[in-house]
Amino acid sequence: MPKPFNAFRLAVFLLCLCPVAWLAWDVYQNTLGPDPVQQITHRTGNWALRLLLLTLAVTPVRRFTGWTRLVQLRRMLGLYAFFYATLHLSTYLVLDLGGFWSQIFADIAKRPFITVGFLAWLLMLPLALTSTRGMIRRLGKRWQALHRLVYLCGILGVLHFLWLVKLDLREPLVYAGILFVLLALRVYWHWRQAAGSVTRPPATREGNSPPRQHGPTP
Repeated sequence: MPKPFNAFRLAVFLLCLCPVAWLAWDVYQNTLGPDPVQQITHRTGNWALRLLLLTLAVTPVRRFTGWTRLVQLRRMLGLYAFFYATLHLSTYLVLDLGGFWSQIFADIAKRPFITVGFLAWLLMLPLALTSTRGMIRRLGKRWQALHRLVYLCGILGVLHFLWLVKLDLREPLVYAGILFVLLALRVYWHWRQAAGSVTRPPATREGNSPPRQHGPTP
């Protein structure tokens, strides 16, 4: 049975729609300034990266606060990150290139920020396609291994932003700092779990074993 779409999840769902609704309103009102394509590209890319970082932040926040309901949001936030990343890529393909899509291969080869950005989107694609409960059951343990690609997506997304910005690096560096903390916490928890498993005493002859230590969720 699917979980009910409760008020908490509905509120987050609607909040995630607000950036694209606001953007659509600005397009309708023609208030995006002298370069509307650049504004659309920047805003959709920013929200893709923000939501990707929020997806990665779910596990640390849950561990620190004990608020298990946050886990309900992880898949939704990840899918919204892919949604905004797809809008970001579509804006580049349709509005920036003007339909000359074959040029993207030249841009991928010559412009590093486009290379890593496009690679990040490609890696997010299988994560979005395998986010259903049916795929989780079908893939089993392989699903968790596949979805560790989200860490690489975050790194590539930050690199894309850093290489795109040429002068004021403050905003992409903020995202880089947040990503560093989120990944460093995971490395620390994994190291602590590995150290605990090495020092764990063996089971007694009667078959009794020490209490199980619950490790971090990747």
